[in-house]
Amino acid sequence: MDLVVAYDIANTDTSAGAARLRRVADICSSYGERAQQSVFECRLTLESHARMIGELYDVIDLNLDSVIIYRVNGDLHDSRTVIGIDRPHRLGDAWIL
Repeated sequence: MDLVVAYDIANTDTSAGAARLRRVADICSSYGERAQQSVFECRLTLESHARMIGELYDVIDLNLDSVIIYRVNGDLHDSRTVIGIDRPHRLGDAWIL
């Protein structure tokens, strides 16, 4: 399944917030490709999707942070329109992690 993951981590000017931000970015980059600063495009299996969600739950502060995961029906590249600089990447097949 193709997904877009966007996140907003609070208080990144504190050490705790900065650590959460790094950990969320690391998790997302292990499952997909960065499309923007806090936006990742992912092609995952159901199992890896569930694993990513569990890892994110373990890291974020549920009272301060936000992670939004959009499931894209069809192919993600057919659904995107880029205005300006594009970050070229190829998602390929679902990744088994």
